Amino acid sequence: MIPALILFAVTYVLMLVFSKYRPYIALGSAMIFIVTGMLPLGQVLGNIDFNVLLMIAGTMGLVALFIESRMPELLADLIMEKVPNVQWAAVAMALFSGVISAFVDNVATVLMVAPVALEICKKLKTNPVPFIIGIAVSSNLQGAATLVGDTTAIMLGSALDMSFMDFFWYKGRPSIFFAVELGAILSAAILAFLFRKEKAPIPKTGQRTEVTDLVPTYLLFGTILLLIVASFIPNKPDVTNGLICVTLMVIGLIYNLARKKTKEAVIGPLKEIDFETIGLLLGLFLMIGGIAEQGVIKAAADLLAKAGGGNIFVLYTVIVWASVFISAFIDNIPYVATMIPVIAGLATALNVDPTVLYFGLLSGATLGGNCTPIGASANITGIGILHREGYTVKNSDFFKIGIPFTLAAIIPAYIYLWLMYGV
Repeated sequence: MIPALILFAVTYVLMLVFSKYRPYIALGSAMIFIVTGMLPLGQVLGNIDFNVLLMIAGTMGLVALFIESRMPELLADLIMEKVPNVQWAAVAMALFSGVISAFVDNVATVLMVAPVALEICKKLKTNPVPFIIGIAVSSNLQGAATLVGDTTAIMLGSALDMSFMDFFWYKGRPSIFFAVELGAILSAAILAFLFRKEKAPIPKTGQRTEVTDLVPTYLLFGTILLLIVASFIPNKPDVTNGLICVTLMVIGLIYNLARKKTKEAVIGPLKEIDFETIGLLLGLFLMIGGIAEQGVIKAAADLLAKAGGGNIFVLYTVIVWASVFISAFIDNIPYVATMIPVIAGLATALNVDPTVLYFGLLSGATLGGNCTPIGASANITGIGILHREGYTVKNSDFFKIGIPFTLAAIIPAYIYLWLMYGV
């Protein structure tokens, strides 16, 4: 277990220090896990989340067609008509991504909303880096708001046999949705403060971009609708969401080929798929699988459980804040999967209602990824988009938005959940 933990820690330090080479560092570390046997060869495929990788590839192809249709430019025009300056444009884009992310996977949300933000920034001639970071962290926040917002929410809902409406009203009380929205309100205020110097007025030209083709927009909205519908299907294949995104991308490419009748109609959108981001995620999946196989995540979960002792409030506090810290560095899916049975056992031993512990786990693990640029797939995707546009994202760029945003979101949720389900 110790060698795996050391390798994992060294890899994360290297990825933070050498941000331009993150995909190669992650893939190199993954190879070490496999070659040394810390991740057995037979476990490699099982630890790769093909659903996420297919979803990213498919949505990126669709988004390329979406951008080509000039729809992001029109949406940018509409948003710019409604907000007075750059500061509120940034806040509006973050809130917009949050609303979508409550119903659609965080990565897909970033891929859909980022082109609109980039178009706004081009029109205003302003740096898009803080805009995209704000979109990514907002999409992560709303993942815990509904049953369909994030994989961790789906996992918890399954463990507790929760329905879609239980995320709004559970055991006769307002549920976790309202905890998330309290955090969203305060974090929006934090974003407004962080962008307080961006007071440049938005020019009101009265002109709107003309969209050349509505089919990519229909396909993108179709993707969102199908992802929501698929979330209600029981016992569906693990790659369902990925197949939805890839299938609609293929339909879009066939349509584009029929319309343009040139091979560039297919090759162009495929070139826009960010294989560096996919490579980074692939490396991370294998690294997480390696430390899980070596018992690191289980040991961390056990240590976390013991730290709370027999006091339910102390245990709740430890679970929330340790989940924030742990999820800043490792994928929250294997962590939550490990902690759900640990909490069930603790609740049985202490003879207490585990609801507040489960909700504390979900909120802490979902928001913790916002602390670091590699703590969540949405962050990695957003940074990948900026990289393809020629922008370098420094760790300091991310920290100065991600950390205050996380604190602003988790503190009200922490208090709210204890008052609703702990006392």
